[in-house]
Amino acid sequence: MTTSAQATQPAAPERTGRLSADDWAQAALDLIAEQGVAAVAVEPLARRLGVTKGSFYWHFPSRDALLQAALERWERFEQETVFGPLQERVPDPRERLTALFQMVAHEFQSHVVYSALLKALDHPAVHPVIERVSKQRLDYLTASFRQAGLGRDDALHRARLTYAAYVGFLQLNLQLQQSRMPQEEFEAYVEHLTRTLVPA
Repeated sequence: MTTSAQATQPAAPERTGRLSADDWAQAALDLIAEQGVAAVAVEPLARRLGVTKGSFYWHFPSRDALLQAALERWERFEQETVFGPLQERVPDPRERLTALFQMVAHEFQSHVVYSALLKALDHPAVHPVIERVSKQRLDYLTASFRQAGLGRDDALHRARLTYAAYVGFLQLNLQLQQSRMPQEEFEAYVEHLTRTLVPA
């Protein structure tokens, strides 16, 4: 929802250099995080970026194409900066799961985008992305729990429980708008979750 402060916010100074498609996609992601998928539109994004609408049409034929690019950018970020590097840097599966919990717990912007996308699952561009990301995450968790010594069924159950805890926490804090935990309490929660879910 656009607030009166946002509605009266002056446009950014017009830029002289041409924006890239990635600049537009990132701006769309930022808007999704702030106002949801429905808020993505060419004119407000052009004002925010300080360019004319003509800049947009250098890169995208439509608003839907921009939304698709933004979703693919978010999906790629998740894989390239969270899950992929951990596999290489932390070979021990228990340590890797612990590092994953810590990293995900402190990646706030990604949580906000994910929560906004969950609210727009009926959108034809959003649903397949969330479906792919969820499967990738569950597969990654299941494999990690298997490597940590759990049997196939136990690893799958533990992966589902972990993912459900993540989505449920987002629901409580972002969608139900519960007040954010004090930092010390949040860190204690993440530590408790890690002790509970990562095999000893």
